[in-house]
Amino acid sequence: MFRDPRILVLLAAGSLTTMAGGVVSPVLPEIIEQLQLDPALAGNLVSLHCLTIALFSPPLGILADRIGRLRILIPSLVGYAIFGTAGAFIDDLAPLLVTRGLLGAASGGIAAASLGLLGSMYEGEARSQALGYATSTLTLTGIAFPLLGGWVGSFDWHYAFYLYAIAFPLAFLTALTFGKQPPQKPKTKVKSDSLGLTTVLGNPETLRLLLTLSLASIAMYAVVIYAPIYLKQTIGAGSTLNGIVLASRAVGAAIISAFGAKPLAKKIGGAGAIALGFGLMALTLITIPVLSQLSLILVTAVFFGVGFGLVLPNLYNSLANLAPSELRSSVLAAGTGAGFLGQFVSPLLLGIILGFSGLEMVFYVAAIVAMTAGFLLFVPRTSPPNPLS
Repeated sequence: MFRDPRILVLLAAGSLTTMAGGVVSPVLPEIIEQLQLDPALAGNLVSLHCLTIALFSPPLGILADRIGRLRILIPSLVGYAIFGTAGAFIDDLAPLLVTRGLLGAASGGIAAASLGLLGSMYEGEARSQALGYATSTLTLTGIAFPLLGGWVGSFDWHYAFYLYAIAFPLAFLTALTFGKQPPQKPKTKVKSDSLGLTTVLGNPETLRLLLTLSLASIAMYAVVIYAPIYLKQTIGAGSTLNGIVLASRAVGAAIISAFGAKPLAKKIGGAGAIALGFGLMALTLITIPVLSQLSLILVTAVFFGVGFGLVLPNLYNSLANLAPSELRSSVLAAGTGAGFLGQFVSPLLLGIILGFSGLEMVFYVAAIVAMTAGFLLFVPRTSPPNPLS
């Protein structure tokens, strides 16, 4: 599969969605200090792109299915580079927020088009494997980009924004690679794309999967946001140790997504693999407030990553199975939007829990969210899984 240069370009392009917030998070304290910003408002610099990704991924996915995925992907990569690097030249909160929102919109186009291309280039087990690689790439870059942003931003916080310029050469590589090896055209055509998409997205099974993706993101972000805070309070963990813990989570997710998600789904079924993943996530979330030994914390982080690594590629593969090739960008973009909406909602929801019940309860509520998502998969179906089959 990796002999095909197209998948390497698509994995690199898709990883930029994690870069959107990843390179800014480490330098946020410096931005707040130097620009004298209200910390509560400045936090939107990290989270606003999640909202605009959620809002723009579905319509851009629909547009990609209608006018061509490359016609969305390449302009989105260029826009990503422009809006991202613009932050290096701005020293005021309002225009910074505008560029961050536009960056999220461009990220939505990248996610919709790259996932749509991946979903249409392969079928069956090969597509499941490709989506597993995509999850692994997103997970690993979710650790690498914050480390890179923190290192570059240590010289000057403005420099972190220059990292977004990497999308310029990626846009060129995308045009070059797919110009030489254009993806296969769909062999079948639904009678009406609009009617077909409405049918697929209105299917209760699709809605269930979209809700499950949102809940998975809420539970996952509980660890990303609140685990470092909790570990600092309880064992005095610094940024390095917290980075190691989060990296352990990422390693577990990356390994299982790339090499274990597909075989396990084949053996126990997609729903079974996803439910097992949610069970691992819930179990590890419950144990966080009772652990104080570093070795056990690291093991727990790895198992949480394994759980999330089972959930994400199998959910996206299930979504892809519900749509014909012509509509796959639209349906997978809806999944991307649902996932990022969950990331945006997570600190809002769990922040309320934190304010009323304390940090420990945040992890218990996140565990309940994960278990609820797992149970959703076994609610009796009221319609066929694929209404267009």
